[in-house]
Amino acid sequence: MAQAAVDVAQEYRAYVARFDQALGAVAVGSFVKHRNRLIKKLSYEEFSPKFHEYADMAGAYYDSIERGDTINDVVVKLLRDFADELILPAPA
Repeated sequence: MAQAAVDVAQEYRAYVARFDQALGAVAVGSFVKHRNRLIKKLSYEEFSPKFHEYADMAGAYYDSIERGDTINDVVVKLLRDFADELILPAPA
């Protein structure tokens, strides 16, 4: 399945807004507690590869669900960890 082009700069701005709203406006590189984990406020350079990895994994996860595949618990945990770090809703 072909993925649409993503504006990572726009995604980063949305991430910063989510982060600031959920966890407070802290400096890039600072750590705060979120869902019982220490989460670092990422710089754009740190965010970009993590976002791409999350998007690839989430795409594969949701494609698998659509096909009715069995999902490994480790994959779900990894996806939830990425979601936590990027301040996104965790998959069910």
